[in-house]
Amino acid sequence: MLQPLTKVYSFYRNGFRTMTVGKTLWKIILIKLLVMFAVLKLFFFPNYLKTNFQTDEQRADHVLEQLSRPVVQNH
Repeated sequence: MLQPLTKVYSFYRNGFRTMTVGKTLWKIILIKLLVMFAVLKLFFFPNYLKTNFQTDEQRADHVLEQLSRPVVQNH
């Protein structure tokens, strides 16, 4: 059971070690993900709970209410 997993791991490790263009592409992908998730979150998505509720109890009540309310379907 363990041998096929080690073969797959070894295959990918050796592949990533020898590629040259791929490393640059992976760096570009990681930078894009960082920009999308970190920077955009900071500037465009405010903390809704902190801005609309003063205490942790109010925040928890709101989240519980939102999670436990029935789903309304539009016909």
